[in-house]
Amino acid sequence: MSQPIHLTQTVKKGGCAAKVAAHELRAILSRVQFPPQDSAVLVDGGLFDDAAIYKVTDDIALVQTLDFFTPIVDSPRIFGAVAAANSLSDVYAMGGTPKTAMAILAFPLATMENQVAVEVLQGASDIMTQAGVNFVGGHSIDDDTLKFGLSVTGFVNPQRVWSNAKAKEGDHLILTKALGTGTCMAALKRQEFTEADLQEPLESMMALNQILDLLSEDEESAIHTATDITGFGLLGHSQQMSQASQKKFVFNFKNLPLFEQTLQCLEKGFLTKAHGTNAQYTKDQCRLFDLTDTQKYVLCDPQTSGGLMLSISPEMSGQILEKLRSRFKKAALVGHVEAKGDVAVEVLG
Repeated sequence: MSQPIHLTQTVKKGGCAAKVAAHELRAILSRVQFPPQDSAVLVDGGLFDDAAIYKVTDDIALVQTLDFFTPIVDSPRIFGAVAAANSLSDVYAMGGTPKTAMAILAFPLATMENQVAVEVLQGASDIMTQAGVNFVGGHSIDDDTLKFGLSVTGFVNPQRVWSNAKAKEGDHLILTKALGTGTCMAALKRQEFTEADLQEPLESMMALNQILDLLSEDEESAIHTATDITGFGLLGHSQQMSQASQKKFVFNFKNLPLFEQTLQCLEKGFLTKAHGTNAQYTKDQCRLFDLTDTQKYVLCDPQTSGGLMLSISPEMSGQILEKLRSRFKKAALVGHVEAKGDVAVEVLG
């Protein structure tokens, strides 16, 4: 490329913060008459799960998902890597193994050199190589704004799906990655920091949420449900999982893992529109005790390629957490599951 490009300066919003607000999406979907589904569909979009599950045999089901967004970072190769890790995460969140991926690319031919697209695709390819995923094609269009993501297909045993409706009373809640990518990348966009200053969140976003290879069969079975924390923030995704499971999730704020710059960026006011829409989405079903405004923003921070939140049998949570920390240094026990109450989520200060 003839000169360095800062991708965050080419878009108004980036990453999972660019999602349609959850309350708006629900309003749109409620007005659509979807086609009837056959009995092989085990999980669809009705409970806002991470991916769809389609049963093929008694031992094999397809996991299908897609995700794409505008740049959240400045470097094209890092953008491709983050977008790929984020897309693959939905399959991992269902307890599956991704196998094939197809690219979704919108590229501004008039304003960007082709080398930008090469770097984006190479960054994604590097992550797929790590994951053992086959890059089998895709679709591209000429557009005013760069957008990239993947449509991913994987496999899972139908009896071992981690749908978001299976949390059990007494379960422990474990989060594999730190919170704060939304505010940290907002600070990057406003040029408060450079990518060199934000290596911790960048490396976290590029890290695969692959955990099955760390676990025994018994440990895998002890995980009852999972989701990945992305654009709706910890509160939004926890609310969806607790409601789907008909339970209440209780978190202790002091146990939540944060990036080094998370609180600093929030205190300086590096926010996205999604901080506000996530707060609006969760205000009626989430009860917060003794939290500062900054701490409340942490809970609504829109994550991109965030961590898995796992609902785990308490007898196995300690040994599973120990294994997770061999790959995810900031993995933490952050809360527990209680019987259904008058709200979906409580967070203690």
